[in-house]
Amino acid sequence: MKQHRLAAAVALVGLVLAGCDSQTNSVELKTPAQKASYGIGLNMGKSLAQEGMDDLDSKAVALGIEDAVTKKDQRIKDDELVEAFSALQKRAEERLTKVSEEAAAAGKKFLEENAKKSGVITTASGLQYEVVKKTDGPQPKPTDVVTVHYEGKLIDGKVFDSSVERGSPIDLPVSGVIPGWVEGLQLMHVGEKYKLYIPAELAYGAQSPSPLIPANSVLVFDLELLGIKDMNQPEAGAPADAPAQSPAEAPAATPAQ
Repeated sequence: MKQHRLAAAVALVGLVLAGCDSQTNSVELKTPAQKASYGIGLNMGKSLAQEGMDDLDSKAVALGIEDAVTKKDQRIKDDELVEAFSALQKRAEERLTKVSEEAAAAGKKFLEENAKKSGVITTASGLQYEVVKKTDGPQPKPTDVVTVHYEGKLIDGKVFDSSVERGSPIDLPVSGVIPGWVEGLQLMHVGEKYKLYIPAELAYGAQSPSPLIPANSVLVFDLELLGIKDMNQPEAGAPADAPAQSPAEAPAATPAQ
């Protein structure tokens, strides 16, 4: 996380806090501008909470905004502010490292225990899967585009993305997704449902693709292969009322590389 990003986030939250400090009960949220102002504060507050910034002093933030708006002399020198932001950045990095290490340890333990369960198959790469529904349909090739329904969860059962909840299947290139999906899709036959247990190294590794997915996370997907697209007939392989959706249009937490 860059210092200027942290500073901008704090400033945006401060704009809301400054208006609400000691006057929260009198704040109106009626006009579009008022609602948008509240939304900025709400979203930034959530973002800062995810970064572990839960001890910011709202009164100090409001004071900084007030001094800037009224063009008063700043009360803290720039070099002190840089030092303070550096401390927050270091703390955030330490927190993310701890979360990553905990996710890696929990994921390893989960996969070791999961591999012992009846019906779970472990491939040479470390991918684990269960066949939930079996069919004799065709299998996709690496060059194919497939239509799928899926729901992605962390090992604690928390859902981070679901085409099922959105009610819309998604089209994805077999070779354009995370390695665990590339392998898993080519094992499947059209019409089948699999449960994939994807080690971090076959998912996003040490990267965190979204705040919902910590680095080094094992991912669990309920995956249904609905069809293989005929690229000469773009509508083939998906329900007529399902809008085609490219990886670029897909939600951020989908398994696109």
